[in-house]
Amino acid sequence: MSDRILSLRLFCRVAQTGSFSRAGRELGLTQPSASRIVSMLEKELGVALLTRTTRAVTLTEAGTDYLARVELILAALEEADQAARGTGELTGVLRVGVSSSFAVRELIPRLPAFMDAHPALRIELLMNDQRQELVSEGVDVALRFGTLANSTAMARRLGAIGNLLVASPSYLRSHGVPDAPAQLANHSVIAGPVGSGRAWTFRKDGRATSIRIDGRLTSSTNEGAIAAASSGLGIASTSLWGCGSELASGALVQVLADWTMDSVELHAVFPAGRAAKPSARAFGEYLTESLRQADRVSAH
Repeated sequence: MSDRILSLRLFCRVAQTGSFSRAGRELGLTQPSASRIVSMLEKELGVALLTRTTRAVTLTEAGTDYLARVELILAALEEADQAARGTGELTGVLRVGVSSSFAVRELIPRLPAFMDAHPALRIELLMNDQRQELVSEGVDVALRFGTLANSTAMARRLGAIGNLLVASPSYLRSHGVPDAPAQLANHSVIAGPVGSGRAWTFRKDGRATSIRIDGRLTSSTNEGAIAAASSGLGIASTSLWGCGSELASGALVQVLADWTMDSVELHAVFPAGRAAKPSARAFGEYLTESLRQADRVSAH
């Protein structure tokens, strides 16, 4: 990597993370070295790009404009390098933000084929059940479920995944099997990551009915909700990807199977303000096709 490209990449990561030490670690540099390189860049340009205080590192007005231009240049350079090779080979590091449950259940089992196809590419999985801040955390692509908040970030819709209700056979033997959504009021309900105080909507024969849910037990993660349901603590709502192994093993069974629930959309989200990395775009395309082939998502 040339000194100029290194200084540009380092500046971008300092600006995005607000930290010389963190940006330096990512690029294999000490904090003093990172600070010195960015200072040299500012001296060459004859303008301050960053404001440094004991509490924070922030962009100046000139730095904000420079960052936007440099991010586009670096993305274009990476794409040009790959085009020049003429092999379609992906290189570098791809940082993927993803919930821990989806990563373990669906994403990691799909990685071998993608990584075998691109042996020069390294992947970092940032597994977190809270949504990552893409720019500051250096995420190249994040996999997110549900309605996307208004944002300038680019997104690719990968599909929609069906929701369903599940419970353990032991729970249903003890408490009975509901045959209509209204009967859920007489059951213990496990609220998943979305939390209590929401409505579950069911559809059948062209009509819809909504039941307000106030779970006695609430879990902030899908894995917690599924473990609770498997332990006989009640009825949980999840998506097909969230309980596939438990359904296959018989640890959980579907409840109200003749009713349909709203689907959850899955998106690949790319950081705002810069072109998506070629590896991030390729990863989104691969995952779309892989999930569709496994009947995990619907196209609409």
